[in-house]
Amino acid sequence: MKHKIINIALLTICFLIPVLPILAQPPTLPSLPAAPIDGGLSILLVAGAGYGIKKAREKKQNSKEKN
Repeated sequence: MKHKIINIALLTICFLIPVLPILAQPPTLPSLPAAPIDGGLSILLVAGAGYGIKKAREKKQNSKEKN
């Protein structure tokens, strides 16, 4: 049991240590402005909600026609 725990701990360490540098964020440059994502994202959300409502209504109408 103790040997199994040690093996699992070593494997976890071996897999996590190479990933840590990847998770680090590079320093931010003060001269670069942040890119706004709100405008396009909100349009996509509204379009997706409208498409979902349309599909739900079509499915509801098709199920009523079959009955």
